[in-house]
Amino acid sequence: MQDHIGVQTEDFSLAEQYALLCQQNRQDGAVVTFVGLVRDMNQGNQVTGLTLEHYPAMTNKVLADIVVQARARWPLGRVRLVHRVGPLDLGDQIVFVGVSAGHRGDAFAACEFIMDFLKTQAPFWKKERSTQGEYWVEARQQDQHKAGRWGDKS
Repeated sequence: MQDHIGVQTEDFSLAEQYALLCQQNRQDGAVVTFVGLVRDMNQGNQVTGLTLEHYPAMTNKVLADIVVQARARWPLGRVRLVHRVGPLDLGDQIVFVGVSAGHRGDAFAACEFIMDFLKTQAPFWKKERSTQGEYWVEARQQDQHKAGRWGDKS
């Protein structure tokens, strides 16, 4: 098991993250990755950028727990989770989730599970900049609903 969990202000290289999932990893036949980007529209507002804030000790604990929960559900090889904080502009990468597993079904499910739980459990505070000013983004019921479909196996 080789997990990497990082919260950072710096951008990440998708190619490097993928290479680290595959490096000397001959036992896993599937690698699934997800990259989240800053988009220009959210809930009807024209977004111009955003700032993510967090409390490091709390955030690291929750992210590690999400990975542990994914490992309890699926036989996974490697997991890499990188989340950015600080000011971000349109098109910037926000999050990377990469999962390797013996089979694609496990890798796809675990990657989606981790993203659903990042959206609902991870303590990041998001302030969007828009053409109407700045505002804190509230948790969306839609994200809670998606995470709820995984049931409680913790």
